[in-house]
Amino acid sequence: MLQFYLNDQLVRPTLRAGSTLLDYVRYHQHLTGTKIGCREGDCGACTMLVGELQPDGAVRYQSMTSCLTPLGNAHGRHIVTVEGISQPAGLTPVQEAIVAEGGTQCGFCTPGFVMSLTGHCLGGQATDEAGRAAIDGNICRCTGYKSLERATDRLTAQLLERDAAPERLAWLVEQGFVPAYFQQMPAQLAELRAETVADVAARTGGQLTEPNGTETTVASYLLGGGTDLLVQRADDVLAAEVQLLYGHADRCFIRETPDGRISLGAATTVEDLRGSELMQRRFPRLRQHLKLVSSTPIRNMATVAGNFVNASPIGDLTIFFLALDAELTLQDAAGRTRQLPLRELYRGYKQLNRQPDEQLVEISFRPPAAHEVFNFEKVSKRTHLDIASVNSAARLRVADGRIQEAHLSGGGVGPTPLYLRRTSAFLAGKDLNPDTLRAANEVAQQEISPIGDARGTEAYKRLLLRQLLFAHFLEHFPAQFALQELV
Repeated sequence: MLQFYLNDQLVRPTLRAGSTLLDYVRYHQHLTGTKIGCREGDCGACTMLVGELQPDGAVRYQSMTSCLTPLGNAHGRHIVTVEGISQPAGLTPVQEAIVAEGGTQCGFCTPGFVMSLTGHCLGGQATDEAGRAAIDGNICRCTGYKSLERATDRLTAQLLERDAAPERLAWLVEQGFVPAYFQQMPAQLAELRAETVADVAARTGGQLTEPNGTETTVASYLLGGGTDLLVQRADDVLAAEVQLLYGHADRCFIRETPDGRISLGAATTVEDLRGSELMQRRFPRLRQHLKLVSSTPIRNMATVAGNFVNASPIGDLTIFFLALDAELTLQDAAGRTRQLPLRELYRGYKQLNRQPDEQLVEISFRPPAAHEVFNFEKVSKRTHLDIASVNSAARLRVADGRIQEAHLSGGGVGPTPLYLRRTSAFLAGKDLNPDTLRAANEVAQQEISPIGDARGTEAYKRLLLRQLLFAHFLEHFPAQFALQELV
């Protein structure tokens, strides 16, 4: 049974799990403060907070675009709309800051900004940078960004007081950021989880077939974060049976294996990667790299496996992990598993090397060693919050002025995400100098087959790949190269 807390009420929807949280809240619960905008996760007008119980007993809140949140993904969680933070005494401090700085004009985008900033107050760092990052998925159609930035900065000083308080949540309630019922949520979600586990165990003879109380069903769609399927096939997903994969404990992990590799659960989100201390230690520029991947609400939802199996030629995570020679674990309906290099997953445009009953359950890769460097580059019409025209990643091992090993990938330059095999092989053993890079570009140009489309002409994409190839080396070996030597 699907059940979750919507603001301060326990609800048990009877709608299909593949319907959207936005439609349920607006049309069935009649909470119309949440707005309908683009229905593609781009504008943030429909932003809600999703709270999930953590192992330490606290609730972590994240902003998500409800237009792309499958209703089933709300199961066992706390969903907060703008109505759910209202205070009898008046505006919350977040709302007051927006009003004081003139940050609301037509008001259409305002609820989304309020929810993103409230989520930031519940768990974000008390810095201007973190505050502005919290609203990077919200669009103001009246171009009131400077007012909203000032409102965000205004909140930072208040959050410094929050961090000095002995109990963060109690301070937020006392100051009116959120209502008092938030303090009851950890216990209520724990009780809800216990009820769900007991219910499933009773119906399956004590054997849990899926974590978090969700039973396995024969599904037409495997649904993770929904950030792609609910854009491209929303009506199909609504009419189909779906198997929900988002948030499952056995598919949401980042850990180091005894042999020094890193293993990821398939439902690990982009923001999970970005916030992982293990990943940050192995990839010092990880936060900057993944900042290029969509917006905060989408990164909170989008899964690694979803990016892979979407098979987009410009999938950012796919390009990232191709250069790391990632290996996939696929599991069929009978529980049998097989290993497959990510490089071998793509047979053609949107065609995957997997059986219909196989699921991607785990990703494994060897992180860069101390003597290796890794880089990710992306070019899009907007620097952030946009789909790539061309993207590329590189893993390089250089010693004594010689390239000992190279692994390069490129997106947007062929019908599938490309591991640049010939270019990588060509670079191995070559001296690190401008002549080598120019020659490598000639090899790469023969290896790719871009087409002209809305994101650029064929010639433009060829130029971009050349520039990104050079950028990998300029980033890590600036003493050996000058840009003018490469043109």
